[in-house]
Amino acid sequence: MKRYRYYLSLLGAVLMWGLVGCGQQEAPKTSTPAVPSKSATDSAGQAIVDSVKTPLDKSRAVEGTLEKAAEKTADQIKDATP
Repeated sequence: MKRYRYYLSLLGAVLMWGLVGCGQQEAPKTSTPAVPSKSATDSAGQAIVDSVKTPLDKSRAVEGTLEKAAEKTADQIKDATP
């Protein structure tokens, strides 16, 4: 009896799935999608590159400053050591 209920519920689920799937409409097809212009794509790409490049340049400048400070501190330690 349990198998009968299982198969009956499985059959009901498949039928409901089929009815719901058949009731959906297809999306209207367009002839061709609009392609963005080359200049718009290039300017957007350049903006992304600039947004990444600016923080990297700043971090490189900070890195250089820290290296100079570390060298100066190392020189001071060398001079202070007998």
